[in-house]
Amino acid sequence: MSVPAGGPPEAETHVCVRHPDRPTGLRCTRCDRPACPQCLREAPVGMQCVDCVSAGARSTPRARVRPSTPVVVPTLIAVNVAVFVLTVLDAGSVADNASGSVFAAAALAPVQVAGGGWWRLVTSGFLHIGLLHLVFNMIALWFIGRDVELVLGRLRFSVLYGVSLLGGSTAVMLFGAPGGEVAGASGAIFGLMGALLVLLRRMQLPMTSALVIVGLNVVLSLTVPGISLLGHLGGLVVGVVVAAGMVHGPARSRPAAGLVVAGAVVAVLLVAIVLRDLSFGSIVCDTATACRRGA
Repeated sequence: MSVPAGGPPEAETHVCVRHPDRPTGLRCTRCDRPACPQCLREAPVGMQCVDCVSAGARSTPRARVRPSTPVVVPTLIAVNVAVFVLTVLDAGSVADNASGSVFAAAALAPVQVAGGGWWRLVTSGFLHIGLLHLVFNMIALWFIGRDVELVLGRLRFSVLYGVSLLGGSTAVMLFGAPGGEVAGASGAIFGLMGALLVLLRRMQLPMTSALVIVGLNVVLSLTVPGISLLGHLGGLVVGVVVAAGMVHGPARSRPAAGLVVAGAVVAVLLVAIVLRDLSFGSIVCDTATACRRGA
């Protein structure tokens, strides 16, 4: 076999793009520029220069680290328990805590809201009539809320809970008896139930158990005296709508889109409340419970 004159061919040599004084026969597998060994890094495919490695790191989405333990749910439980203790001390009775002035000033009745007590739309969601009412709601809040919080994160969970609470209060305001007082966290908790159904469907997980829980609670709302069906259904519907806005849509815009949906729902609820308020005409409340039409 003959050998070309001048000996065997030499490998093509260039200089490193970052170090012009260093000849090299190596190249970046991503940008194909020559690079010395000091400027190359091991990559999933071949070796890449440090510039391409940095560019790839910037363009790769970072996974969000979700909290591993619920924080908002225990905080809400603590607030509800504290408010219950306050009403017990005020009324001087555990069983009849709703007879005190604190409870009367914070419970929800449409005519009282129309008389200027707008805070009742929120404060009523932290009141409970008797110890059993509190215990049942807090158990439901813990077992349902903790999973929803861990999936949505603390901010979106807080928004969901607050808007669901307002949704339950709005349903009572629109369709409830003008002078009928209601209280409890059930509207917000039903919103969490609705959100749980949305999340299970989105993650393609079995929904049977969740559907049974929601169905049983709706049946109890229909059959047990003293339970506000309107507040429950209002919270449930709003919870489904807000949760759907939070978990559907383009991945990159999903967090912001969920908050936009929640804001839009709040705006609709507030408009409905204002229109209902106007339908009462002029209402004057002399005390927390005594309201009459103004002159």
